[in-house]
Amino acid sequence: MINEIFPFHFEIDKIAIAGACLWSLALYLIFSPLRDIIIELLSKWFNFAERSLYISQQEFEKTRQARESQNAFYASLFSIIPFLVIGALSNWFLEISLGRSWGISIGIMACIISAIYELARQSGELDE
Repeated sequence: MINEIFPFHFEIDKIAIAGACLWSLALYLIFSPLRDIIIELLSKWFNFAERSLYISQQEFEKTRQARESQNAFYASLFSIIPFLVIGALSNWFLEISLGRSWGISIGIMACIISAIYELARQSGELDE
C-alpha cells in the first residue's frame, strides 16, 4: 500500500516495532514518578510558550482553562517519546545480544511484571 507510493523499496521491521513498543510500555509503567515529572515539566513549558503568543492579559485569561487542559493533553502525549527511544534501544540491545525472538519474549514478561508492580504501587498509595 504505502510502499507503492515511493519509487524505492524499503521494509518495515514489524518485529522491531513490536519489541520497542513492548519495552517502552514496560518502562512507562515502571518509571511512573519520572513520567509524572516529564508530564508536569512539558505542561509548564507548553503553558509558558503559549503565553508569549497573547498580547493582552484579558484575552489570555479568557481561555486559560481550556488551553491548560489542552496543553496537559499534549504533554501527556509527548511524554511517551523518551520511553519509545529508550525502549527501542533496549529492544535493539537484546536482539543483538540474545537473538531476535528474545527481545519480544522478555518485553512481554517485562510488561506483565511492570503492570503488576504498578498495580501494587497504586494499591499501596491508596492504603496510606
